[in-house]
Order: sequence, then C-alpha cells, then structure tokens
Amino acid sequence: MRVLGIETSCDETAAAVVEDGHRLRADVVASQIAIHGPYGGVVPEIASRHHVTNLIPVLDQALRDAGVSLDDVDALAVTRGPGLVGALLCGLQLGKALAFARGLPLVGVNHLEAHLTAVFLDEGEARPGPDFPHLALLVSGGHTALIRAEDFGRYRLLGATRDDAAGECFDKVAKMLGLGYPGGIVIDRLAREGNPQAVRFPRALPRRADLDFSFSGLKTAVLNHLQRHGQPQGQGVADLCASVQQAVVDVLVRKTRVALRQTGLRHLVLAGGVAANSRLRADLQAAATDEGVTLHVPPPRRCTDNAAMVAAAGYHHLQRGERAGLDLNAVANLPLPT
Repeated sequence: MRVLGIETSCDETAAAVVEDGHRLRADVVASQIAIHGPYGGVVPEIASRHHVTNLIPVLDQALRDAGVSLDDVDALAVTRGPGLVGALLCGLQLGKALAFARGLPLVGVNHLEAHLTAVFLDEGEARPGPDFPHLALLVSGGHTALIRAEDFGRYRLLGATRDDAAGECFDKVAKMLGLGYPGGIVIDRLAREGNPQAVRFPRALPRRADLDFSFSGLKTAVLNHLQRHGQPQGQGVADLCASVQQAVVDVLVRKTRVALRQTGLRHLVLAGGVAANSRLRADLQAAATDEGVTLHVPPPRRCTDNAAMVAAAGYHHLQRGERAGLDLNAVANLPLPT
C-alpha cells in the first residue's frame, strides 16, 4: 500500500510517500525557520499563510521524488491534531480535496502518534523496530510525555509535563540569551563547548515515583540568574547553555529510568523534535545500557516534523479498516488514541 502523507501541524509544510508503512519513497519538508526567526517563535497566522503557498509545490516535489503520480497513490494520511488550528486546516483541506477528487481513502493522524511511529521507517535498508509493548519518551516543543505503547494505535499516557515542554524551555532560554530561533539547535551546538556544571540549575519534581515533568521553574531560574549576573559573554554563553541543557536532560533521563523500572518494559523509544538533541541521545543511551534495555531513536531528520511519519502512522489506521469522512476536522488538543 502506497500512502501519501501530509503534515502542517505547526511551521513545517511536508509531504511524503511511504509504502507498506515503513518503506520511504519520498519526503519533502519546506521549513519556515527563517520566516519566524525574527519573532523568536512561530506566528500562527504567518505559518498558515505560508502553508497555503507551499503545499502544492511540496506535494508535487514529493511525487516527483517518489517517481509516482496521484494515480499510483492508494490512500491519503493527513495530520489532524494536535497543533495550530489554522496550520492544521491547511493540510487537512488539501487531503480532503484530493480524497474527494481522486476517490481515495483518507485517514486523520494524531501528530504525537506519528512521532512515535517514525522509528519504524527505513530508507532502503530495513532495521528492526521496537517490540510491543514498549516505553516511549516523547519530547518536543509542545509536548513532553512518557507513554506506554501497547500496539499501533493503542497508547497509555504514564506522565506528562504539568506546564512547559522541554523544547519550549530551550526556545525561551535561547530567546533570553539572544541566540535566535529555534533555540534548541543553537543550545545543543554551544553546549558542546561548555561546562554543564558551571551553573547548578534546579531539577523539578524529584520524587522517585512521579512520572510528570515541569520546566517552567527552570526558565524562571535562568531569568533570575541573568538578572543577577547579567548576560554572559564568550565561554560564559557556552557554559550557561550546557548547564541548562544538562538540567533538562537529567530530568528526562531520571524520569525515564523510573518508568522503565515501574513497567518492566525492555524496549525504549525516544521521539519528537528534542530527540535530535545530542546530549539527550547520549545520556539516554547510557541509561538504557545501564538498565539493560534497547533504545530505539529515529535519525535526527526523522525526529523533527515530517510527513513520512504521518504516512507510516496512517498506514496502520488503514490496515485496521479505518476511514475518515469529508467532515474530518482539525483538533488543536487531540489526545493520543487508546
């Protein structure tokens, strides 16, 4: 089955063609980083307008890269939430229009589920995915959660952030330091030259059995530090970035260890945009080895928003016989399927 995926949940316009839920034929992403950079974050209305401009060229490029036409597509999968409603509606309307015009089956995909499915994609060389059930740490700009994945389309939320997500924390700290947007990439790069012990920032919710997260206090701690000591310069910037990054990663790794011990699961997935962070990947791999579990992480380019993961997740919805009608709508806070 050849599925055409469409993703417009935030500021990336993406289309992809995936066969049988894992074989990647094409994946095209149009980024809006340069557009939103001057604002220090995504401006929803601007994002929506650029989706309208970019969708058809991105779709055409994905079909060309895959060497197929719409006549060769068997079904459509489109992100319906969570995300920015205006942005979601852009991709959703294109998906519904194509489904109607071509008589193709259509499914709506949860963006978080798509991130959890990205680990099963291969690009010319098959690689084993995690066994079910498994534990997933999903970390992005809008979400930070520990999830028990029972099967494709069946998930149980074990813990989530009570306030801000880890990626949002990185972006806000970068904005305080004048490092630009998106901040996570810049912080990761600068932190490699810094001392993670230079500033001892707080680690929230330290209770062992608690699987929830909180990062708002860390943002406040960074702001207070800057107000007391002023903007760092030179090596001080790298040290501060390394200290903030380590504070975030320590919490993520510690909570994941607790979840592994509570559930007894032997496979661990790291997913979401922050899964591209080099410190998190290294520390979580060390923790997985220490706990005797297998860590599965998509390549960095599959951690950030893309349509290949949407098509892959959509394939499994289609295999279960699911179909969406033309009344399919966007849901900003769409929960994971259970």
